[in-house]
Amino acid sequence: MSNYNETESKKPGAGDITPDTKVGDLLKNFPQLEEKLYELAPAFKKLKNPFLRKTIGRVATIRQAAEVGDLSLGMMINTLRSAAGLSELTDMEDENGEKPLKLPDWVSMAKEVREFDARPIIEAGEHPLNMVREEVARLNTGEVLKLITPFVPAPLIQIVRGEGYKAWSKIENHELAYTYFKKED
Repeated sequence: MSNYNETESKKPGAGDITPDTKVGDLLKNFPQLEEKLYELAPAFKKLKNPFLRKTIGRVATIRQAAEVGDLSLGMMINTLRSAAGLSELTDMEDENGEKPLKLPDWVSMAKEVREFDARPIIEAGEHPLNMVREEVARLNTGEVLKLITPFVPAPLIQIVRGEGYKAWSKIENHELAYTYFKKED
């Protein structure tokens, strides 16, 4: 068994699968894993859309894909590694075990919750990032934006968090996810 310590700063090689491997690289280097990815979570079937595969596959990591699929990161990594004929990783922190199950106070105590349904945009093969960034920029103190998507948009969440917003996501079912954004206090 090989060990993977997340504090190490080594870039995954072409023949490796780690939490930081890009989904596009995974499918390029291990095309036989495409069906395994779909088995892990039906939400990943959206990667059959060439536009989503090209855009999301280039930026989304396996770590983010586990979040989208509401899967244990360790289970996902080791299932993919096993299917690729690689040894399991050990000593890997599992982020999903710490995920809160209820709405955070900053959502439930919001003055107003605005909604933005990005499903039609995504279904049209477009990316809602700029529209979501515009919507969160319009938030006033105490307001929250509720983003409605067919999956947890992990790369988008990471970008918006980097711009100073809190974010929390909930998967309602395999076709519906809610992500809440609020400007950091």
